[in-house]
Amino acid sequence: MIHEAVQRYHDLLTPQMAAETHGALHAGLRERGLFFGERPICSVLRPYFYLQEDWNYLKSETEVLLRAFAKTHAACMEDSSLRGQLDLEAYEEELFILDHDIEVPWTTSRLDAFFKSEEHSLAFVEYNAETPAGIGYGDLLAEAFLELDVMKQFQKYYEIHSFPGMGHLLGALLHGYKMWGGQERPQIAIVDWHEVPTLNEHEMIRIYFESSGYRTILADPREMEYHDGHLWVRDFRVDLVYKRVLCNELIERMGIDNPIVHAVRDHAVLMTNSFSAKLLAKKASLAFLSDEQNHFLFDDEERRVITEHIPWTRRVSERKTIYGDGEVDLLPFIVENRERLVLKPNDEYGGKGVVIGWETSSEEWEAALRDALTTPFVVQEKVKLVYRDFPMLLDDNTLDISSRFVDADPYIFYGKTVGGCLTRLSSVTLLNVTAGGGSVVPMFVLEKRT
Repeated sequence: MIHEAVQRYHDLLTPQMAAETHGALHAGLRERGLFFGERPICSVLRPYFYLQEDWNYLKSETEVLLRAFAKTHAACMEDSSLRGQLDLEAYEEELFILDHDIEVPWTTSRLDAFFKSEEHSLAFVEYNAETPAGIGYGDLLAEAFLELDVMKQFQKYYEIHSFPGMGHLLGALLHGYKMWGGQERPQIAIVDWHEVPTLNEHEMIRIYFESSGYRTILADPREMEYHDGHLWVRDFRVDLVYKRVLCNELIERMGIDNPIVHAVRDHAVLMTNSFSAKLLAKKASLAFLSDEQNHFLFDDEERRVITEHIPWTRRVSERKTIYGDGEVDLLPFIVENRERLVLKPNDEYGGKGVVIGWETSSEEWEAALRDALTTPFVVQEKVKLVYRDFPMLLDDNTLDISSRFVDADPYIFYGKTVGGCLTRLSSVTLLNVTAGGGSVVPMFVLEKRT
């Protein structure tokens, strides 16, 4: 039915309707500030659709996997030898112990995956456990699409359901604050550098929090002060830090002796996601789950989901390990199997440092592997990419419907529950809007009207 629904939508895009949809959509994006830097975050004219049964499958399998991540986090917090597999920095070892009074370190997180619904082929390639972006963008982008005439025409044939995320986000933050020991209505700071291109999304979330009755401010870490038992932005007292700044950037720029760390250490403020969220934000967290030496931590259902949905992933090191049904010598195996492997730095974002073996010469691949032995990297097996047709109005006002890579990145609230999904499109293998390309579309679950 999903192919029938997509075809129905595309058939509605007559030349006049396509031109009107393009104009109305871009006006809606501009009105809502839906830009990444200077680029509109969406360049196509159709959302992504799920059937209810497919969405249920993605949600349920993800939530089983989250149990395995939670067990990994708990084990690594207690056991330094297990934690060593994640290649933490020295300052991270010092900071994660500050979370002894935190129920869970993640109010929000995001798993990045490829999901081919007709085959129930699902592969998770990264866990964004520290500071996932896109929730505010997704809510307003869904609003912009729901205003389009083509969507109104489409809804004569299909019922559609969206999954707004900002309410889940606020609820998760408030629950975390209560579990931490907060008693009164918290004042919230959304904390990131003032120069980041996602600042407009932070403003969307600030407006939502304010409209829900919670005083909220955007704050650069450099303008924060800790005194009189509280964290401050000028005369604004901060009770809850919604941290969007990356830990490594915070420490690199301001050192470990900074106001936020002092306030967290003194239990003067709740910061979330907290410092120990970095454990699973490492790319090595998927290597931890995938590696046969750690399977004793998980139950049968968790091992099934790991086997079916986590691609073979290992920390790059001199060792022997299991691949398929046999043992391999890891480094020679990486050299000999470039066409089906990817190298990823353990602690980067936005696609930085990723080397795609099948798009790289053997000489470049071996050079990348040498670099990967000097700083923490993981190697991951190629997954089955998903292609879908999306319509786009070209500069000459003709409608182009062409295939794009598409991913499925479910948002996680409080480390347990899926609520909504980031969907990114790209014409190149690396799907990442922060890397300078691609497009974001809203997702809807649909049912055919009878």
